[in-house]
Amino acid sequence: MAATPKVIAVTGASRGIGAAIARELAARGHLVACLSRKGLGPEDGRPVPGALLLACDVDDEAARRGALAAVVARFGRLDGLVNNAGLHLERPSHSCPTADFAAVMLTNVTAVFALCREAHPHLVAAGGGLIVNIGSFFDKLGVRYTAAYSASKAAVGALTRTLAVEWARQNIRVLNVAPGFVATDLNRAYMEQESFRQFLKARIPVGGPAEAEEIGRFVALAFAEDFPHWTGETLYVDGGQAISQ
Repeated sequence: MAATPKVIAVTGASRGIGAAIARELAARGHLVACLSRKGLGPEDGRPVPGALLLACDVDDEAARRGALAAVVARFGRLDGLVNNAGLHLERPSHSCPTADFAAVMLTNVTAVFALCREAHPHLVAAGGGLIVNIGSFFDKLGVRYTAAYSASKAAVGALTRTLAVEWARQNIRVLNVAPGFVATDLNRAYMEQESFRQFLKARIPVGGPAEAEEIGRFVALAFAEDFPHWTGETLYVDGGQAISQ
């Protein structure tokens, strides 16, 4: 249990990594607000104890502002934000519609920036806090058909560094957690294909993909202690894949 429970908003908390993060934070005693398009909480039926469930389309300006205001209205403050909601579209770059590229950038970059901006005054009022952006190890790889997604995650890293520097004197830390391959309900059927499973076993030094719960524990670790000098960094959780030869 957290010695001092924090109020933390998690976007994209209905499935996959977002749901795992929300559950882990709640299990450690924090007060969690689960933000998702439907506002119904995790779709797998495993609830987040004590969570505030809010409908929030992160692409919508009014919805973003209103959701964070609702968190503060319910719990009295905001101590942390996890920007997990994201969009991944695979398209051959030579035929990728501009609208598809823009849609990925809107959700993965613009919405992340806007939510950080909207969280800022609440974090200042609380005396500081922590923002964790969920990036991807695709930010430093060349992966076919992922120009928009990879570019967006690289931008999240740059955004994290910039905000960390700007807001450090206000006791606001900003981190970028960049997972590698993670098995979730969204991709488990694909990852259970024998050929792909063997590829991951050979390619990832630790022998396979992470589970969403591991990412949840890692994010919860960032909230467990106050490390003033731990800010602006991109933290890779990819089993050593991106650095292996």
